[in-house]
Amino acid sequence: MQLDKIGFIGLGLIGGSIAQKIKNNNPDISIIASSGRQSTITTAHNMGIIDNDTLLSMSDFSVCDLIFLCAPVEKNIEYLSSLKDVIKDDCIITDVGSTKTQIHKEVIKLGLENNFIGGHPMTGSEKTGIENSDPLLLENAYYIITPTAKSNEDNILKYKEFVLSLGSIPLILDYNDHDHATASISHLPHVISYALANLVQDIDDSNETMKTIAAGGFRDMTRIAASSPVMWESICSSNREQILDLSDRYISELTRIRNMIQKCDKDGMLNYFQKAKDYRDSLAIPTHKNITDIHEIFVDLADETGGIAIIASLLAFKGINIKNIGIINNREFEEGVLRIEFYDQEAVCQAKDALNERMYKVYNR
Repeated sequence: MQLDKIGFIGLGLIGGSIAQKIKNNNPDISIIASSGRQSTITTAHNMGIIDNDTLLSMSDFSVCDLIFLCAPVEKNIEYLSSLKDVIKDDCIITDVGSTKTQIHKEVIKLGLENNFIGGHPMTGSEKTGIENSDPLLLENAYYIITPTAKSNEDNILKYKEFVLSLGSIPLILDYNDHDHATASISHLPHVISYALANLVQDIDDSNETMKTIAAGGFRDMTRIAASSPVMWESICSSNREQILDLSDRYISELTRIRNMIQKCDKDGMLNYFQKAKDYRDSLAIPTHKNITDIHEIFVDLADETGGIAIIASLLAFKGINIKNIGIINNREFEEGVLRIEFYDQEAVCQAKDALNERMYKVYNR
C-alpha cells in the first residue's frame, strides 16, 4: 500500500488530528481534503496540513492512494457511492466512524470490499473542528480496524503498520463484533446516562432539591450525558439493532435486581453487588466512592522514550507527590493520553502550573 497522496473527506477534530500526525511523520506527503465548509479548508491550508485551499469535488480524489471518510456515518455512506467510479483500482477507502455495520453493508452492496478497510480511532473530545485538532490526540489510543471479507491480507498488515505510525494501538475486529462491543461499553452507558439525567430532572421538585444535593454517584453516572446530543442521535440510529438488544438485556438485569429488592433477598443482593464490584475493581481505572475523592489531571504526551519519566521527574522536583499514573487507551470521551492522580486538590493546582510552564497541554475532567 503505497501512500503518496492521501485524501480526507471531512476534516474535523479526528480527521484533522490524523492529517496533522501524517504530515508530522512525513512532511513531503501530499494531503488533499474537502469539507462541508470552505472555512475548514482555509484553516487547514493555512495550518500547512493540506495542499488545496478550495473545496474539492469527488473526482479530485481519483489520484489518492488512501481516502479517509471523516464525516458522520450517514454522510460517509453517501460518499461511498460517489467515490465508487472515481477511485483507482488499488485505492483504499477507510473511515473513522464509531459504528461499522451500516457502512460495511453499503460497501458490500456497492462491491467495494476489495477497497475498504474500516477504522475507529477510540479517541476524541467534546471540542470539535479542525482548529481543535492535535496530532497527540491519537497517541496510545486504541484504533480498531475492521477489514472486509475480501480485504487483501497484505493491505491489512500495511494498514496496521500505518496505524502504529500514528502512535495508536491497532486492534483488528469483525465489524459486527466491533458494534456489539462498543454498544456494550459505550453506547448503552450513554443511553443509560441520558435516561437517568432525564428521570431525576422530571421527578425533582420546584426547589431542585435533587439537583442541589446531587453527589458523586449521580454525577459520575451522568457525566457522559454532557456529550453531544447530535453525535449520540447519529450513533444510536446507526447502531440501532445492537443498542436495542442490549437495552432489553439491561432491562432484564434491572428487573432481576428489582425482584431481589422487592423480596428483600439479602443474600441475592449481596452476591449480585459483589459480582459487579469484583468486575469493576478489575478495570484499569481505579474506583472512587465519591467524586470529591478524585484529584486528577490528563496530559497530552507524545509516545517517546522517557516521556512519562520527564513528567514524573518534573513533578518530583517541585515536591508534588503522585498517587497514580497511567496511560488512557480508550480516550473517546477523555482528553489527554496520560492520567495523573494526586492526593489532594492543592497538588493538582501545583502540577498544572508546573506542566503549563513547560508547555504541556493539561486537562481536567
